[in-house]
Amino acid sequence: MLLEKDKNSKKNRQTLYLKKEKIFNVLFNKLLLVSGVIVVLIIIFMLLVLFIASYPAIKKFGIGFFFSNIWDYRNNNYGALSFIAGTVLTSFLAIIISLPFSLSIAILLSAYLKKGPLANFIKTTTELLAGIPSIIYGFWGFYFLGPIVKNIGRSFGIMDATGYGILTSSIILSIMIIPYTASISREVLELVPTDLIEAGLSLGSTKYKIVANIMFPYALSGIFAGIILSLGRALGETMAVTMLIGNRNQIPKNLFDTGNTIASVIANQFGEATGIQSATLIELGFILMVITVVVNFTGKYIINKFKV
Repeated sequence: MLLEKDKNSKKNRQTLYLKKEKIFNVLFNKLLLVSGVIVVLIIIFMLLVLFIASYPAIKKFGIGFFFSNIWDYRNNNYGALSFIAGTVLTSFLAIIISLPFSLSIAILLSAYLKKGPLANFIKTTTELLAGIPSIIYGFWGFYFLGPIVKNIGRSFGIMDATGYGILTSSIILSIMIIPYTASISREVLELVPTDLIEAGLSLGSTKYKIVANIMFPYALSGIFAGIILSLGRALGETMAVTMLIGNRNQIPKNLFDTGNTIASVIANQFGEATGIQSATLIELGFILMVITVVVNFTGKYIINKFKV
């Protein structure tokens, strides 16, 4: 009799435990779903608010806003072409400049220098670049990099080079985004199965051949994800670019010429803007948001194509 009661008690406890686990799993799944929906709703509401606030400018200028280079305060006539050109040019040029350094650091730390004081020092220093305030990059670029770029431009015969413009901003941006591509690329390269690497070594492959023919192709999707993250960081950078790009509302004629970006013009003018000018600046912000979303979704699509 006592044995039967013990069995029933144990069975009841197990049943109660399974019910609690089931309730917990259901609640946990609901929490995850709600969190994901909230993130999506935040993005949608951000785009919606920007669209509503910029609607007067959208209604007034229409599609011609994207193809006009005019920025006339007195007559309230505005165009976004020069700012879109400056944003895209500085961001993609920064990616091109930073890639050799980012990938070199990632390959060095994942294949050649995995442990030791020097590896830790390089890793810490690279990560430190991401934590430096952008205003510090702006000061350094203004007082150190600007005069160097000016001399380089004049040595190429560009006598009106001031040292502050597209190239200077792109170089600063490239330094700022190195940690993002380097850290993600290093992590995905370290995830390459050791069986593949040992197979390559057993066939007599050199370290270079293993990196080029095994590690790099295997980790290509992750490396591209780091590049997309860096591009998103470069597209939205404000302070350092504002200090170095020259802030002239024009399409740059060369890399040493001055220009402007969407983030810079908003930072410079939004505090004093009213009426249609304020709506125009918000529309620029809406355009920047759309560009960022398109770049990320395009990058995600390409990453899926690269997956091993």
